[in-house]
Amino acid sequence: MPVELEENVITTKTQDLCRAIVEHLELSANRRRIDAFLADAGARGQYEAVTRKAEALQEKQSQGQPLDGGEIADFEKHREALLNNPIARDFLEAREELHKIQHSIQKHVSKTLELGRVPTATDLEEGACGQGCGCHH
Repeated sequence: MPVELEENVITTKTQDLCRAIVEHLELSANRRRIDAFLADAGARGQYEAVTRKAEALQEKQSQGQPLDGGEIADFEKHREALLNNPIARDFLEAREELHKIQHSIQKHVSKTLELGRVPTATDLEEGACGQGCGCHH
């Protein structure tokens, strides 16, 4: 099959997959939760503050600097407030669900390209590295 025709078939099927993803009910519910978060300046501000504090702590730790108990307590206080905000919590949950969907799709496509066939459930199990690796018994 010519490469151009092959790419056209793959593009068409990929667009079909994208349409199926968009039509999935959970995706639209997650999108609404993300949109609600984006429309709420207070929730976004809380999220940004917690993210900055987490990055600062991580940076200090990666540089081998000791973490101050006050800094950790401040981070935990802000993190708890963020998680108690229903809009922010819904956003975090929606983001995690979308990440799981994305990971699943990437895993299926990667295994398909690796194996040269549609992967089975066994192929997709965590730790399944394919035949010939020497770990199969």
